[in-house]
Amino acid sequence: MAAEGAGVILVDVRDEEGEEAAEAIRAAGGRAVYQHADVSEETAWTDVVHTARRQFGPVSGLVSNAYTVRIGAADAIDREEWDRQLSVSLTGTFLGFRACLDDLRASGGSAVFVSSVHALVGMPGRPAYAAAKAALTGLMRQLAVEYGREVRVNAVLPGPVLTRAWDGIGEQDRQASAEQTAMGRLGRPEEVAGVINFLLGEDASFVTGASLVVDGGWSVLKTSS
Repeated sequence: MAAEGAGVILVDVRDEEGEEAAEAIRAAGGRAVYQHADVSEETAWTDVVHTARRQFGPVSGLVSNAYTVRIGAADAIDREEWDRQLSVSLTGTFLGFRACLDDLRASGGSAVFVSSVHALVGMPGRPAYAAAKAALTGLMRQLAVEYGREVRVNAVLPGPVLTRAWDGIGEQDRQASAEQTAMGRLGRPEEVAGVINFLLGEDASFVTGASLVVDGGWSVLKTSS
């Protein structure tokens, strides 16, 4: 997005990584600012939108990609952990969309929710994460219908993609995960970003209410086995 001239505001609670990402965009000639915000807090979104308008003008695109996850069976995570995971992934997306809605309507903008293949396929140890990601696709469809005359709303469902979340995972486990995809490799973050950028842009002007799976065929193998 930034490479195509869009001004980007990055939102996170991990300030060092957020500032680093914004600086990388600026170093490449793009426009970006970072703002510390807990996406599960409604007032934080008010501040984010104000910053976006002040820096770049009205919001024309929203990408909701925040999440938190703790691996553990349903009887191993407590209610607080369950609530936190849904609050960040699901409620944070709802609050962000609502905060940006006036601008998105005025600009004929687009929103992309980053869900997960865990919304499609059951796996042990991720009850709250899977529930939140599945709920995101339902929310996306509802909003696409509700605001379809003015705003496009879509979802991207990544599979095993080599982000920083994999930093603590050894090479043997990475290779095992890669072999579970039809393409025999892990995805790259830029491959997911490219799909998000497509959905935000004019090339997807007649696409709304869609869930695009970006997983190298991981879910196809899972559902075919």
